[in-house]
Formats: sequence, structure tokens, C-alpha cells
Amino acid sequence: MKPTLPAIFILPVFALSQTSARPPAGEPTNAAEAAAQKAKEDAVIEERYQALVAALPPDQQAWERTLQDQLGSFYLPLHKRARIAGQSTAWDFVQDDPRLPRVLLIGDSVSRGYTQAVRTALAGKANVHRAPANCGPTASGIKNIEVWLGGGRWDVIHFNFGIHDRNTPVDEYTGRLDQLVARMKQTGARLIWASTTPIPDDPPKKQASASVVERNKAAAALMTRHGIATDDLFAAITPRLADMQNPNDVHFTTKGYEFLGEVVAKSIRAALK
Repeated sequence: MKPTLPAIFILPVFALSQTSARPPAGEPTNAAEAAAQKAKEDAVIEERYQALVAALPPDQQAWERTLQDQLGSFYLPLHKRARIAGQSTAWDFVQDDPRLPRVLLIGDSVSRGYTQAVRTALAGKANVHRAPANCGPTASGIKNIEVWLGGGRWDVIHFNFGIHDRNTPVDEYTGRLDQLVARMKQTGARLIWASTTPIPDDPPKKQASASVVERNKAAAALMTRHGIATDDLFAAITPRLADMQNPNDVHFTTKGYEFLGEVVAKSIRAALK
């Protein structure tokens, strides 16, 4: 007697297709739909942002126009989303207390990261502004320094260029940095040079840790010739990289930015005495 085989049920092909996973209702099913949905969301954000800006006082509207010109395709959408959500960022409009000194921070995304911490540390002691951009390399500084300085008076300017110049020939880097220093000195502000924070080795990104060390050394010599104080962020953060810098990244954790903000605030307090 032949053994009885277990029954095998075969679903029709159409049944299997109907039981397969489908995107939730409203989710795009292809690239064209995703692009159309994003365009719709962006249009809503833009409408809300423009309405918000239109209701601002003239000086705040002017600041928003400057940000629109300076932030670029990466940071501007982030700024608009944060603005309509009521979130505070490094690029907040600063309403000056006329009794307090005015401080300007110039630097790249690392500087952006510690701006809020500096403001917190110097609350009630200084009006802390930052340049309306990710300031990038010295070449960008030469092009945009007049916009970043604006028309106001500055008591202290704390500045850095370095990570974005990691592959710039040192003589070109220091030559442009020298021009920027000369222009900032014309403001009459006390200048503070911030050494560039460490970066990891990452050959695919043409990124070598030694490049920052080399440029910090060249910048330090230039600042000495100009008689400018140095806020040595490189030395301050280096022993703490394991728990303050993101893995294989030039950027820092929240804890790292809070630490850098305290270091920066300390250097500014010293300059204001």
C-alpha cells in the first residue's frame, strides 16, 4: 500500500499577488510619484515660509533674505522647515541688547554646531551672531566676507577656516586667510582664530588627518604675525574624540558641541575683558 502524501495546496498566481505587501495608502509606489509628492510637500513648506516671512518686521525680513541668498541648496530647505516648525537654530535672528557687546562667529558646519551652545554660555553677557552661511573654504570667505560682516559694529569676531581647505595648497590657504584677517581687522573688533578640529583619515573623500595639523600650524604662524589670539579647539577636543566625535566623521555629538561651545565662550569672555 502506497503511503499517503500530505495534501499540498497551491494558491493561484493571482491570489499570491493579492497577498503580497503593498505600500500603505498614500505612500508613493514609484519614483515619479515620490517626486510629485515631495514637490507638493515642498510647495506647502514654501507657502508657509513665505507667509511667515511676510509677517516679520523689516529687519527680520532682511535677515531672511540674506539667508536665502547664502544658505544654498542643502541648508536653506532645512532652515525653512525649522522656521515654520518654530525651532531655534544657529541662524536665528538675533535681537541685540544694546547694553551688551556684539560677537560674530564665522566658520563651517562645526561652527554651526556649537553656535547654540555659545549663545547659552554667553546669555546676558553678549549678543552672539553667526555668519549667514556654512562658510566653507577661504575662497568662499574672500567672496562673501562683506555680506558676513554686514553693516554693524563688532566687538569680537571668532573665526575659522580649515576643514574645507584640507586639500588647498598651504600657500594659497594662508594667502587667502591673510586677506581675510586684514579685512576683519579693519572692523576694529578683537579677533580670535579658532584652530581647526581634528578630522579622520578617509581616502575616498580625499581626507587626511595630517592636512588639518599642517594647516593649523601654518595658520598659527600667521596669527602670531598679526598678533591675534588663538582658541585652540584642536587641542581641547582631541583627548575627547572617542566620546565626542561621530565615528568616521568630522562632526561631533551633542555632547561634543556643548563642550566646544563652552571652550569658545571662554575665549570670547577673555577677549571681552
